[in-house]
Amino acid sequence: MSVISVQNVSKAYHLYHHPFDRVLGAFALARRQKAEFWALRNINLRVEKGEVFALLGPNGSGKSTLLQVISGILQPTSGRVLCSGRVAALLELGAGFNPEFSGRENVYLNGEILGLSRKELEQAFPRIEAFAEIGQFIDRPVKEYSSGMYVRLAFSTAIHVDPEVLIVDEALAVGDAIFASRCVQKFEELRRKNVTVLLVSHDLGLIKRLADRAAFMLEGRIVMQGAPKDAVNHYVGFVLDRERDGKERSTGRLENSVADKSSFRHGDGASRVTDVQILSSSGEACAAFRPGESIVLRIRAAFQKPVSNPVVGILIRNRIGMDIFGTNTRLESAELGDFEPGEEIEVEFELDCLLSRQEYTVTVAIQYWNGLSQDWLDDVLDFRVEDSKDVAGVLNLNTRVRHQKIVPAPAREPSSLIL
Repeated sequence: MSVISVQNVSKAYHLYHHPFDRVLGAFALARRQKAEFWALRNINLRVEKGEVFALLGPNGSGKSTLLQVISGILQPTSGRVLCSGRVAALLELGAGFNPEFSGRENVYLNGEILGLSRKELEQAFPRIEAFAEIGQFIDRPVKEYSSGMYVRLAFSTAIHVDPEVLIVDEALAVGDAIFASRCVQKFEELRRKNVTVLLVSHDLGLIKRLADRAAFMLEGRIVMQGAPKDAVNHYVGFVLDRERDGKERSTGRLENSVADKSSFRHGDGASRVTDVQILSSSGEACAAFRPGESIVLRIRAAFQKPVSNPVVGILIRNRIGMDIFGTNTRLESAELGDFEPGEEIEVEFELDCLLSRQEYTVTVAIQYWNGLSQDWLDDVLDFRVEDSKDVAGVLNLNTRVRHQKIVPAPAREPSSLIL
């Protein structure tokens, strides 16, 4: 059952060269003076009940505009949005609160706007106040709040009014680490309560951890949507490609079977990865390891252009796409030298397996010394760690336990004092 349905939504803004042209435009006298900027173009999106859906993309890609359209703050130029259930939206800092009102008054005002009765708000207020943790400032005007206090109260209000849909736009970025951790726990609690969450964040780790699906937006369009790790890979690839000053993004067809296994590939093509292998310490192909064994990652690449001091790197992720460990030849103080077109290189990384029992993927890359990519292949191979022992987390640190029983010393009887 879809809670949010965005159907062919576009949003255009009229741009004027001079403020007075806007006045003339109201009388259809300024057609030549205005231009159109399309913040959204033909957006189609469905979010199911109880789903956590994330939007990511660079600034200006249309994420916040889309959330405002879904929240009903903006009207689309074309298309329509269907949204069922009580919607609580936490958008840009400053939206929704009256700066002259106290925190308490703003909580009651926002709750009543969302349709809660005074009795329901009185019952919810102690939980809102406790989660926000702003102390005596709850009765001070919010214009006196720091940005962190403001967002704590706004977020606490949004999640304690029993929303069926929660929309959050990067507002948590101003909170401290402790508050961010509590928010993550709250998101997971909302998921268990089958609350639908639409989230915008530049915290890629948070998206991988929380989201069921994600969409990558660019220039007002949804470029792709699917698994969070795939959307994150596309976003990271776009960012790295954009940093190549004046170089054209590689859009050629993948040329070898190794690259065909990769979830996403990007780079300027100065070098190309031709082979990636996962080996045991004896040099045999291996896809399963036990804690304590050696994992050998062998990468081979061919150079298409002259390159000085390339950097070869690896990145290990777990099954939900979280980065577990990464290193490269620069960090390991291994300078590879200069290469001419047609020359090749082979690099091996040998690692001690300190991972817990689960599945992992390997991402490999060849970069310039400054970090820009020549060839980057996400999740090109996978392997698993087998162990009879269960541990929490992703690391198995070979714990050794020592214990002894402590027997309390017998109580001494008080000595008698003879006078």
